[in-house]
Amino acid sequence: MKAGRCTFKAMAAVTVAMTIGLLGFVPAQAADPIKIGAFFDLSGPAASIGTPTKLVADMVVNKINKEGGINGRPLELVIGDTEGDPTKALLVAKRLVEKDQVTALIGPTRTGTGMAVKAYTEKQQIPVIMTIGGDPVIAGGKYGPFTWTFKTPQRTSTAVTKVYDFLKAKGWTKVALMTATDGFGKDGLEWLTRLAPEHGIQIVANEAFDVNDADMTTQLVKIKAAAPEVIICWTIGPAGARVAKNVKQLGITIPLFQCHGQPDPKYLELAGSAAEGTYMPSTKLMVADQLPDTDPQKAVIREFISLYKDVYHYDRQYPINTHSGYAWDAIMILANAMRQAGTDRAALRTAIEQTRGYVGISGIFNLSAEDHNGLDVDSLEIVQVVNGGWKRVTP
Repeated sequence: MKAGRCTFKAMAAVTVAMTIGLLGFVPAQAADPIKIGAFFDLSGPAASIGTPTKLVADMVVNKINKEGGINGRPLELVIGDTEGDPTKALLVAKRLVEKDQVTALIGPTRTGTGMAVKAYTEKQQIPVIMTIGGDPVIAGGKYGPFTWTFKTPQRTSTAVTKVYDFLKAKGWTKVALMTATDGFGKDGLEWLTRLAPEHGIQIVANEAFDVNDADMTTQLVKIKAAAPEVIICWTIGPAGARVAKNVKQLGITIPLFQCHGQPDPKYLELAGSAAEGTYMPSTKLMVADQLPDTDPQKAVIREFISLYKDVYHYDRQYPINTHSGYAWDAIMILANAMRQAGTDRAALRTAIEQTRGYVGISGIFNLSAEDHNGLDVDSLEIVQVVNGGWKRVTP
């Protein structure tokens, strides 16, 4: 009898195996991963932003996979280094799309590299959620179509509006501009000048600098002579700290505003005491402990901070900055869309565009065909450097 039972069990097992094979069933653990291309400035001038962005991308993919992946399929990041170079960024994008056959792309880090790849990715019809601050990638018009292109950092226009609303409330109307000559700085200049009239802002001086300039005192001497009430500096990275130092060296005591890319411990480190008192728009991530408990983002941000600091200990090398949540939001939006639409590119693109009410690190996202960012001014806080830290301020 024992031998008969064993034979019967063996035959039953073979029958089940053949049935699975014929029907095409695959055990969940053997499901093919969904490949996502992730390309950032892992080297070059913006590596201090790009590298932790990549680490956050790893972190959120690990979280999603531990929770079951996307409809039973794990996510897999395929990494590329743009080196901060537009030509390199395009080569990396082509490799990820054509060789690695990724379903979608996350990144890159800067406006220039984003614009360098956009025409290609639009032509390839592959969804891209960028982690760059500049507007041109989703501006349309002279910048080209953005059907397949999205981004998670606030639009430059949104950040400028936040600053101008604050200035208007304070009664500061005479403004001097200091903007970088790179793509991000030019985008800032465009919106600072375009939106000034409707906010009652008068631009009394307008100076430019290269992000690699060691000293900006020449431009600031001209600005001082124009007697503005406020200086607005539009750049990311070390250049903003150099402007702050030069402002202090010249004895300029009027408020200095930096852009939404500067709330970063690195700015505090590089600017030193010159950072004290400076203002800037920021994501809520930088003042999480100052948010009211009723803020729907607070719990999401707390989870992010706990994973970043307590689980992965990324803050030991890369303290949290305003850029930290961009990749988290990009991958979460992509993952939510995949759960609804699968991995077909066209269906996925549509699902991303229909994102409504996603509560992220950088804000509550409501995308549309016209707006491939989906954040408004309420997603930003005006912060001031006080005693070497970030203080949430109101007019």
